[in-house]
Amino acid sequence: MPSKQRKIAIMGYRSVGKSSLSIQFVEGQFVDSYDPTIENTFVKTTRVKNQEYELELVDTAGQDEYSILSEPNYIKIHGYVLVYSITSTKSFEIIQIIHDKLLDMTGKIHVPVVLVGNKKDLHSDRCVSKDKGQALANSWKAKFFEASAKQNECVDDIFHTVLMETEDKSDPIGPKQMSTCSIS
Repeated sequence: MPSKQRKIAIMGYRSVGKSSLSIQFVEGQFVDSYDPTIENTFVKTTRVKNQEYELELVDTAGQDEYSILSEPNYIKIHGYVLVYSITSTKSFEIIQIIHDKLLDMTGKIHVPVVLVGNKKDLHSDRCVSKDKGQALANSWKAKFFEASAKQNECVDDIFHTVLMETEDKSDPIGPKQMSTCSIS
């Protein structure tokens, strides 16, 4: 079976760990230093459910409530990973604005999205409850993960799930692939 090409955009407020998640998924390492991203693209071949994917990850610059999404962030994109930090209420508010802008710009009522509360390893600094993240994902009819790029927790599952979200909904990822992470 030939590999399918998919383009996934990773979006969210600045300093939420978009690049850390991308680098952890593609290179298997955590980069501790923060250098604001302008925009990076990563490519990785991965296999989900016996299907090989040539995945192009567009790691976007951090967005805020005033930034206008550039055309490459919503044209020819198959799915989106929307990231906030569990340690930042502001990033949680911004992710809702980004989702609304995505729907406006694409002209769709639903786009394939996975919502990610990153920095789970910083649980003592938590500002956004898991229940709030789950409720937001539910309102979007999206999958939700809390993750830690630093500890490589749920990282592969996030990207494999967004790939499945771009496919036929009748064949969701089963529990056997999600042994250590909860998907809702």
